[in-house]
Amino acid sequence: MTGIATVFLLTLLAAMLPGPDFAVVSRNALMSGRRAGIMTAAGIGLALLIHAGYAIAGVGVAVSQSIVLFNVLKWIGAAYLVFIGLSMIRHAKAARGTLVDADAALEPMAPMKALRWGFFTNVTNVKATFFTLSIYTQVATPETPLALQLAFGATTATTAFLWFTVVSLFFARPSVRRAFLALRVWMERIFGVVIAGFGITLAFARQPG
Repeated sequence: MTGIATVFLLTLLAAMLPGPDFAVVSRNALMSGRRAGIMTAAGIGLALLIHAGYAIAGVGVAVSQSIVLFNVLKWIGAAYLVFIGLSMIRHAKAARGTLVDADAALEPMAPMKALRWGFFTNVTNVKATFFTLSIYTQVATPETPLALQLAFGATTATTAFLWFTVVSLFFARPSVRRAFLALRVWMERIFGVVIAGFGITLAFARQPG
């Protein structure tokens, strides 16, 4: 249980830091409502299961030791974030409806699209791969049973999902949405700049070690 608690605390602290995951969850919850935010959070959780699989299979170690593989993954992730950010800036538009009726201005977003946003934002982030690997190096050894290693991965994914669900519920509240609605065009552009900025930052990330 000590290992599970450690994984939970480390994942929660990392999830609470501002990053691309937080940006896409809060953006989708604000612009498209609670369901879109929760589905984005679910996508992030699924991506963390992939990262956990990397760690268990030793792929994370291979990435950390191969500068070519590291750079390939880094540039894919950076390109995706920049693409999403620029798309948000380009398609920013004024809200329909009134400030009183926040739901009238919801921007339709298919659940699977929200899921994909969350999944690809996280799964293409090489920093998330190394974060998951760093957790495993602290709580797991070659002698750690596979079932326990899988439990670590499930804990990471579940913790992130629950945290970002809380984030999405907050930003989807009518009172919160109402406060942002009048500035929707600028908020969409700001989120786009922030997400693209994370992509540019990722592009200049250095290989650990």
